[in-house]
Amino acid sequence: MTDPPGQPLADRLTKTERERRWPRIRPKDAATLIILDRREGEPRVLMGRRHSGHRFMPGKFVFPGGRAEPGDHRASAFGALSSRAVEALMARTLRPSPAHGRALALAAIRETFEETGLLLGTMVNGAPERTPVGPWGAFAEQGVLPDLSPMQFAARAITPPRRPKRFDTRFFTIDRDAIAGEVAGKVGPEAELVELAWVSLSEARRLELPTITGVILDELEARLTNGFVPELPVPFYHERRGRFVRDLL
Repeated sequence: MTDPPGQPLADRLTKTERERRWPRIRPKDAATLIILDRREGEPRVLMGRRHSGHRFMPGKFVFPGGRAEPGDHRASAFGALSSRAVEALMARTLRPSPAHGRALALAAIRETFEETGLLLGTMVNGAPERTPVGPWGAFAEQGVLPDLSPMQFAARAITPPRRPKRFDTRFFTIDRDAIAGEVAGKVGPEAELVELAWVSLSEARRLELPTITGVILDELEARLTNGFVPELPVPFYHERRGRFVRDLL
């Protein structure tokens, strides 16, 4: 089994120019979902272009995702994350718990719906029993129960200090077959994402990307090369003494 490139990817993050003029703040929990289409040929991923008017990463192509919300802890779900994913999600956290890892995975599903209109889950087991106020109501209306069992925990990254926004982001992956429904109107000229595109990994690298997104694409390619199994180690990017490091969870 080949190992993905390590420190060179971390060095790429270190070399990215960033203003460091804001007060120190604690990073917010966030989650991102990489939807993969592996049905034929070169794998493709779903990416969206952010509105050019956003202060945070304007005009960049990104994976759907965002901050975790309290309702994510109360949302119903079918299936469970793998024991390996739960173990990695609890590593290097202040108050580790399986429930928090589950909520982060559900946050990735919810944020993906909010930004793309895609509902990830199953319609076999009926609508969710618990639907927190807000976007989760669409899953009940469409009869889609979020399913955690096909999700993999693939990477983690923390924004460095003294930035205007800081996130402790967990990157999850799921196959396109997990899309159970879609609500129109979530993507458009005035939305957070102005367009969506299914692109190969090589095509994705030619888009205007945040540095961390390019690094995660390289990690994703290595994960696919090494069998794309849940047991693979999870890369964790964070800053130590002014430089990014890549640890494994």
